[in-house]
Formats: sequence, C-alpha cells, structure tokens
Amino acid sequence: MSCEIRKLGGLDYALCRYGASKLQFRGPPRKTSVPYVAFMGGAKTFGRYIALPFPALVERQVALPCLNLGTPSAGVDVFLRDDEIMRLASAAQVTVVQVTGAHNMTNRYYSVHPRRNDRFIAPSKLLCSIYPEVDFAEFHFTRHLLNALWTVSNTRFELVVNELQEAWVARMRLLIGRMTGPSVLLWLNAHDEVSTSDPTIGSAPLFVTQRMIAQVETMAAKLIQVSPSRRAVSEGTTGMVFPKEEKKQAAQLAGVRAHREIADVLGPTIRRLA
Repeated sequence: MSCEIRKLGGLDYALCRYGASKLQFRGPPRKTSVPYVAFMGGAKTFGRYIALPFPALVERQVALPCLNLGTPSAGVDVFLRDDEIMRLASAAQVTVVQVTGAHNMTNRYYSVHPRRNDRFIAPSKLLCSIYPEVDFAEFHFTRHLLNALWTVSNTRFELVVNELQEAWVARMRLLIGRMTGPSVLLWLNAHDEVSTSDPTIGSAPLFVTQRMIAQVETMAAKLIQVSPSRRAVSEGTTGMVFPKEEKKQAAQLAGVRAHREIADVLGPTIRRLA
C-alpha cells in the first residue's frame, strides 16, 4: 500500500504506523500520550491529493493533536480487524467516523482483503448458487464484481444489496459502540442522489441510505452531514496535487475548498465535545 500511496503525486504524506498496526496512515505521527482527536475514514479523510486535509485543518482549530486514521479503499472492516487502531480510536477525546460505502466489507456473499477492503477475495457458496453463470475468477475489485452482478440480473442483485446494507448497519453499530468517548458520524455528500441498486451510477458512500444512517446515528454524539458548496464544486481540482494521468481520480474526490468547508463544520462540534 505504501508504494501506491507515494505515487499519488508530488505530496509527502509522511506515512507512519501506530503501535503494532500493520496499516500505514498519513503523518507525521501525532502524540497519543496526550488528549487527541481521532479521524477514521477512507480516501477523503486521508486527503488524497490534498496538502492540508480536513483533519489537519481541524487540528489548527481545536488545539489538540488530530490522528488521521483515514486509509484509501477503507470499509468498516479495516478498522474492526485492527486491535491497535480500535484501541487508539476508542481512547480519543472525540472520534470522527466518516461514513464509508457498504460494498467494501466481508459479508455472506463474498470476502474482501482485510486491509485493502476494495479487493475482492472470493465468493461464498451462497453467491455461487445465486449466480451460477458467473465466473468469479475474473474479478479483483468489489466494484467490478458488483457491476457484473447487476448486469447479469438486477433482480438477484437486490439480494446482495440488502445483505450489504444489513451488514453495514451491524458493523457500524459495533464500531461506534466500542468508542469510550463521544463519536461524531461524518456523512459526506449526504445530499447527493444515491442509487441503492445500480453500482455503476451510485455515488459514494455506495448503497448507504438515510434509513441506514438513522439506525446508527443514535449511538453517536452528533451526526454531521456535509456536501460541497457550489463554489467548491466549481473549483474542481484547483489546488490539488496529482499526476496528469490521475486527474479523473482527483476529480472524484473532495477538493481543497471542500476540505476547508468540512473542517469549518467539524471544528465547533469537536471543540464542544472535547
């Protein structure tokens, strides 16, 4: 993973590890011997292509170290499987949990890589029985797999989506339930129109609905919903650092102004809770 992250274009992400965790995170590492805030999430929390992602901007506002525990391609599983990261998150003064998609998790139909949750590992016997015509050896990523399953049969695909959504709610409740301090649920792009059926057009976080959020938000101290302003959207990739060939990937992520907007919304809540 470290080599891939270093290729994300010109930025020094100062990759670091905490304790015995096998995961690498954006550094420099913050002190955990003093009160701190922890941020758990995916590529947007990590701040791919962004010099100052929103955890770093919040750190300036709250005067507390902010651990950026965001990791590209993360689902809920990557955190629940890592005892060191769960220990750090649960010990934080405040823990911010970015809502990630429901597709990058091991479930009754397929398994994913324990650290690279977007990597498809194998189908279950149940999935093979539902889709006997599919050659699962062709797939290496969850999104590719789901696109194919939907194309073969969108009726059968609804069974898969229902399973992913139920597993997501259970996993998120388990994650938030292990926090000893207050947690903030951060739902980015919350006002987008989200398809819960077609993975080719669904926007991130994939398959997550208001109904699902309602089932977990009561366990958090605060639910914060942020969508980029029109100005942030119009600025696109302005200020982002990426190789020319990765402009498409950069355009799919939150830009510089969007990160500032997220930080400005999070900052007052974290100051109050900490």
